[in-house]
Amino acid sequence: MSSQIKSLITAAAGRKKAELVFKNINIVNVFTGEILKADVALHNGYIAGIGSYEGIKELYMEGKYLCPGFIDAHIHLESALVTPGEFARGIVARGTTGVIADPHEIANVKGLAGIEYMLAATLDLPLDVYLMLPSCVPATPFENSGSILEAKDLAKLIDHRRVLGLGELMDFESVVAAKDSIIAKIALCQTAGKLIDGHAPGLSGKKLNAYLASGVRTDHECVTPEEAIEKLRLGMYILLREGSAAKNLVDLLPAMNDISRNRCMFCTDDRHPEDILKEGHIDNNIRLAIKNGLDPVVAIQMATINVANCYKLEHVGGIAPGYIADVLVLDDLENVEIAQVYKRGRLVAEKGKALFETALPDDSAMRQSLNFKKLSKKSFTLNIDDNPVRIMGLVPHSFLTKTIIERVYTRDGKYYTQEGKALLKIAVIERHKATGNIGLGLVAGLGLKDGAVASSVAHDSHNIIVVGDNDKYMHIAVEKLQAIEGGVVLVSQGAVVNFVSLPIAGLMSDRPLDEVKERLGDLIAAAHKMGVPNHFDPFMTLSFLALPVIPELKITDLGLFDVNEFKHVDIIDYPQDSYFPNK
Repeated sequence: MSSQIKSLITAAAGRKKAELVFKNINIVNVFTGEILKADVALHNGYIAGIGSYEGIKELYMEGKYLCPGFIDAHIHLESALVTPGEFARGIVARGTTGVIADPHEIANVKGLAGIEYMLAATLDLPLDVYLMLPSCVPATPFENSGSILEAKDLAKLIDHRRVLGLGELMDFESVVAAKDSIIAKIALCQTAGKLIDGHAPGLSGKKLNAYLASGVRTDHECVTPEEAIEKLRLGMYILLREGSAAKNLVDLLPAMNDISRNRCMFCTDDRHPEDILKEGHIDNNIRLAIKNGLDPVVAIQMATINVANCYKLEHVGGIAPGYIADVLVLDDLENVEIAQVYKRGRLVAEKGKALFETALPDDSAMRQSLNFKKLSKKSFTLNIDDNPVRIMGLVPHSFLTKTIIERVYTRDGKYYTQEGKALLKIAVIERHKATGNIGLGLVAGLGLKDGAVASSVAHDSHNIIVVGDNDKYMHIAVEKLQAIEGGVVLVSQGAVVNFVSLPIAGLMSDRPLDEVKERLGDLIAAAHKMGVPNHFDPFMTLSFLALPVIPELKITDLGLFDVNEFKHVDIIDYPQDSYFPNK
């Protein structure tokens, strides 16, 4: 270590040539907001100096820009549907050199073993993968997951060098109520001197104050500028999200001013292969922000030093002596055209192509994760008679749903509103412990005709979720899903027309990113031809209908769940508005 420090100092002082020097390049200075022209010397994986330097290798960069590598402030790697190595190949080529990941998807299926798999699978990648320990496994006590993680379980990993703290506290009601189980996790994190991520859509007033008093410091679920401003005023860091389903970035830009922008960051949360390869990753967030009026340097600050400051990441996120040489060479600043990506001073991607390979980790313990009781002909039977019923109404480009209460009628086994609008039946099947639980409901707005879609990706407990306009087609989709050990299946007129296999915990493929992108793209295109509106990603939208922490009406293996009331409700809207448990 001493020799490395001496070598870096010697190169910085100009007494020896640096390993690599970018000559006459425009430096995006995220500390001062300036763009400065100078040489930048890289040595032993670090930035040695800025000024006038000679190098063993010199690259003349007139007209090009140098900025820090981008950092995604909040993501679930599993949502890319590929192994972490394949994910790295996709996003590093687009300028992302670090991510703050919450592995609660695989933890809900495989518990601590799933987190340990993610730690092992992200080792030695040209991508810094930091983990936040899942705080809510399961997300709520109103569903069944494959594991339950308490503070004593998380304590086994809290001191890992790449564990930065506690992941998004989705069960904000338990935090506000100061329930012992969640307080124990918060105390574990605070004792270790680590951070706590938030997740509190719509929380305001005294409830928000109580939530923040626990030590929560971030939120990526703001929908309006007013919500973001209230949280910024209370000291939170706000993440502007642009994922595959939830897209809040443009809506939240007005919340920032010249001071509060230092507490704003970018994240993707969930990003599918097609969107990564077509639009990009954090570079897409930056381009979108610039297109909507944000200064390019400010946008890059939000993607770099702001994240590093929030998560206490030393020596990353900026271009300065002693900082790790995670840097990007840009052909164009306004359009964020990335020519080269350097990780610790080594060229790892060029012109959108990864220059590295990754090995497949041992995933044998993550296989064969679908365990549910055999379905009967009556598994999806829904008896609602002639009553007003609760219907899940979809909201475009959002994880939010709305509660619709209408009388419905059936014709040829299909459901319709009184106005004649088609509804789909939705079911969540417990798939971890073969309990036989099946939650049933109706959903409006998805538009699928003469078919069904089934998936083993259903946030966050990842039970099987299936939607369709015909019970038989729903059965066929689930049976195929079991045969391929998890994934997503599309059925049309009684036949499987497309599927994507995700055998790793029912969440991830063992195939290359490009291949998964093509298969998923074909499936989505086929679903759109079957009536799903273009503003819905049918797979991503379906996967969030089982998440009982985002308003308004969701569904779990135990039935319909009213997030605002935080309780299960019957599908029939009884006058007493009471809940009648499954019989």
